[in-house]
Amino acid sequence: MLTERTDEQLLAQALAGNEDAFTALYRRRQGPIFRFALHMSGSWLIAEEVTQDVFMFLIQRGHDFDPSRAALGAYLFGVARNYVRRALERNYSETGLSSPLDDEAQSLTVNSDPGDGIARQQTSTAVWKAVLSLPEHYREAVVLCDLQELTYADAADALGCALGTIRSRLHRAHDMLSRKLQHSAAGAPGISSVTARCIS
Repeated sequence: MLTERTDEQLLAQALAGNEDAFTALYRRRQGPIFRFALHMSGSWLIAEEVTQDVFMFLIQRGHDFDPSRAALGAYLFGVARNYVRRALERNYSETGLSSPLDDEAQSLTVNSDPGDGIARQQTSTAVWKAVLSLPEHYREAVVLCDLQELTYADAADALGCALGTIRSRLHRAHDMLSRKLQHSAAGAPGISSVTARCIS
């Protein structure tokens, strides 16, 4: 079954003309790529465009992928990173969010008690804005390691930097997030648990 194939196997089959293999790979990797672009840009429009561009790139340039250098997932995040940068340089007007997206808000919170919906939304908004306000290289590390749950090694591959660089960027980003979120704690019950998840 195609679902049991590795990313690399699916890509090889897709490049050989197997459309089902490409569809399986797209379904597996589309969500993480979209969420990465969304967290990096704060824009649905950019995230949708970047996701489409990444898979078009894969169709056209997939033969350039070298599995000995990185896993395909990390490679795709690296491609997405470049497309996000280009999109942001074009100065989209929709780069800010007035409120967190429902699905993303859920993914950024720890408490799931339906009785604290308002607090959860306030908390998610604070975390969302704090992550978006980080400098790009710190935001990339947080999005990849904390939100996308990549290993440090895969994140380093995606960003084209050393493992130690990822660790230092995360440490610095966590300090920045902690400071940004501290002032929101009083107004948003449960903020400490979200902060712990983002900066642990």
